[in-house]
Amino acid sequence: MNDFLDHWQLILVPVFFALGWMAARIDMRQVVQESLALPRSYFTGLNFLLNEQPDRAIDSFLEVARVDSQTVELHFALGNLFRRRGETERAIRMHQNLLDLPDVEEKHRLHAMIELGQDFLRAGLLDRAEEIFNRLQDTPQATEAKRYLLEIYQLGKEWQKAIDLARELPEIASPKEVAEYYCELAAGDIMRSRSDAAREHLAAALRENRNCVRANVLLGDLLAQEGQTEAAIAAWQRVEQQDPDYLSLLAHRLLEAYRKLDRRAEGVARLRGYLEHYPSLDLIEVVYQLVLECEGTEAAYRLVQAELQRHPSLVGLEKLMSARLPLATPDSQGDLELARTIIQNYTRRLSRYRCNHCGFKARQYYWRCPACGDWESTPPRRNEEFDQNL
Repeated sequence: MNDFLDHWQLILVPVFFALGWMAARIDMRQVVQESLALPRSYFTGLNFLLNEQPDRAIDSFLEVARVDSQTVELHFALGNLFRRRGETERAIRMHQNLLDLPDVEEKHRLHAMIELGQDFLRAGLLDRAEEIFNRLQDTPQATEAKRYLLEIYQLGKEWQKAIDLARELPEIASPKEVAEYYCELAAGDIMRSRSDAAREHLAAALRENRNCVRANVLLGDLLAQEGQTEAAIAAWQRVEQQDPDYLSLLAHRLLEAYRKLDRRAEGVARLRGYLEHYPSLDLIEVVYQLVLECEGTEAAYRLVQAELQRHPSLVGLEKLMSARLPLATPDSQGDLELARTIIQNYTRRLSRYRCNHCGFKARQYYWRCPACGDWESTPPRRNEEFDQNL
């Protein structure tokens, strides 16, 4: 029986080999036939591309498109590649020339317009991008075009246009984002001392999103600007019910407000309560300063010492040394001052805000990430991060 199986195995091996060889021959013939069907300009373009001559490659590929409309997808792929690499001029040329072809299909023409608009947007040519996307409003690409228009309005700070577009197509912007657009309008009103307009826009922001922290932050700023310090404090305190993490952004505002009212003791109690429940680098800096003014060096030292034990940080250590200096002996003050200065310089460089979406880091807080464009994607607490590039 075993001899019989061995005999059949010897026969089947060359049979399977022959079948595989035949299949390879058939596939190879198909590849050769397809290759022969491609215009010569296609291979010329590939050669230019491989030899890092992209402009001459574009000319060759466009010649292919004139001869064979089936290669249009190749042009879209190359245009996207150029745009991703930051070569927006070449991407624009590729897509613009596709639009100029006389016999391009309608679906390809609309696709080329969308791509061209993105090229202009990437190049910072907002007016030309807006013109392209507006021309697509009565086409199947209208919704996609509106999304890009919204991005253009945000980049150009045309907040009323952004609000109107979001009203027209609610799915392209969340209530949280629309509330931020109103806050941007209000921030501009406050800068121009247009109090009534600012209040209207802030009220609209809270209607869109009742948990819009920024609306109460700006309302407090407006009231403080008008000299209504007590009302400003009340507006800022409402942030605790919305999102207490944002109290760290208000620490310095509250400090100045309590100083202005000459109610430092009340300010110490309020801010110490915030520090106890919502610890942050900004709060420890402000509470330390206020305790130092109201209760003296010893009390400030005990405060920072206790906070360091709960939440170790370089900022806390720097404040501890600052509070320790007046209590130190003359012989040790020089060393303490040197160490404090070194740590202080490092804390200024290490304390940063970081976007949860893209990882962008900054020393100041942004409501909209400058890198990825997300709203409120950056937690309002600074982190001490060691970076080898510093």
